[in-house]
Amino acid sequence: MESLTTEITRPAEGKKRKHRFWYTMLQQRYLYLMSVPFVIWLIIFSYVPIWGWLVAFQNYKPGKSIFDQKWIGLKSFIELFSDERFYHVLRNTLAMSVMGLIVGFTVPIIFALLLNELRGRWFKRSIQTISYLPHFVSWVVVAGLITKMLSVDGGAVNQLLMSLHLIDKPIQFMAKGEWFWGIVTISDMWKETGWSSIIYIAAMAGIDPEQYEAATVDGAGRFRRMWHITLPGIRPTFMVLFILSIGNLISIGFEKQFLLGNPLVSDYSEVIDLYALNYGIGLSRYSYGTAIGIFNSVISIILVFTANGIYKRVTKETII
Repeated sequence: MESLTTEITRPAEGKKRKHRFWYTMLQQRYLYLMSVPFVIWLIIFSYVPIWGWLVAFQNYKPGKSIFDQKWIGLKSFIELFSDERFYHVLRNTLAMSVMGLIVGFTVPIIFALLLNELRGRWFKRSIQTISYLPHFVSWVVVAGLITKMLSVDGGAVNQLLMSLHLIDKPIQFMAKGEWFWGIVTISDMWKETGWSSIIYIAAMAGIDPEQYEAATVDGAGRFRRMWHITLPGIRPTFMVLFILSIGNLISIGFEKQFLLGNPLVSDYSEVIDLYALNYGIGLSRYSYGTAIGIFNSVISIILVFTANGIYKRVTKETII
């Protein structure tokens, strides 16, 4: 009897859920229509190019149709995973990504917390504006500034250290490979801290002020209010950005490393995207370069779903 009731109930629930979906879609038809151009843009520029992944399984030669190429199967991937240089580059990529992830979330949140506590409206807005400006400066300009500041010939950092008698002679910062990861991380922190803090400041603005008033009445100080009200209030925003950023641990780009790097620190500055550029496109090994791109995409997807799964297991919430 129970199984018969269940079989009758399931189709009824399915019809009800389907009816509710179409009703919601009808009610929000204008929102759906507004999203159509963006969906089309996403399909054209993000999904249509995926057919180019076929190149990774071919001995691609320019001038021929992609369907007239010689098929080589997984040869490009076997070469990729057999190359010792690839694992060296993967180490550099993961090291700079993890350092950037830690600093890129910790510093903007602390900055947003401190900025949120400022009471002077004019002073607060001035600090916000000043902190945003480096984001709009090109990495070409930033790399030039960093290189000049760390130069042994009149560089501001060496001049300061020598004036404080901390060093006897200038240090060649840009020639020390073991310092390159830190230089890239600090440069990125200076450039993006203000911009990254915008979304946290916006999330803090959405917290109910009555919570702060109640905490103040209960005797909570400023730091307790930040710890027990502000940080929990921005946790959903933080987790969404954190999980999405984990998906970019492998695909961190190459602009910073390319502009700040030099032959003396190439063992520490070369990342996967630079590796694909130099050993793939640079040597006309298009199939090899495409295989590197597929590796990046697959690992990024796995990292996003893994991070989301861990978050769901711990908090019983999910963003996907």
